Amino acid sequence: MIEVRIHGRGGQGGVTSAEMLAIAAINEGKFAQAFPSFGPERRGAPVVAFARVSDIKIRNRTKVYAPDIVVVLDPSVLSIVNVEEGLKDDGLLVINSHKTIEELRREYGFKTEMAQVDATHIAMEELGLPITNTTMLGALVKGKEIISLDSLVAPLEKRFGRIASRNIKAMQRAYQETVVAGKES
Repeated sequence: MIEVRIHGRGGQGGVTSAEMLAIAAINEGKFAQAFPSFGPERRGAPVVAFARVSDIKIRNRTKVYAPDIVVVLDPSVLSIVNVEEGLKDDGLLVINSHKTIEELRREYGFKTEMAQVDATHIAMEELGLPITNTTMLGALVKGKEIISLDSLVAPLEKRFGRIASRNIKAMQRAYQETVVAGKES
């Protein structure tokens, strides 16, 4: 089972990205679940969403405490949340940032395997809005192919209707532009 924790801010689509990941996995014949962590969140406040993908039935219904993958939709969250908390030793940290992996490692002390993409820049160019949820799905799949990129197309089309093509283009572009670096010793 692969467990994913998504960090973002209210209104950025973290819950939606967890749902799209789960739907795509189910469409591939896998078992999956997605759910938010609700509290007193409001638009702009830090939020967390979770997803699980497995080849066998998932019985665990708790939040994800030891994720295999952590996705950071908004780089401003890095300075207020310990995004590496609970991340498995062989885990992957997927970050939306204009900074390079080396710069992120120096600034935050990250040692884990990382994937980085400037999803905000891509979203602004492709969507006209700084909403990075679908863009970061491309980065997640580039970092660790837990589902195929093509499996995300149908859920995005269903969810976003007439604007789906722009979201799909942003996702595919992020997949191409994501840089992945192994764990630092």
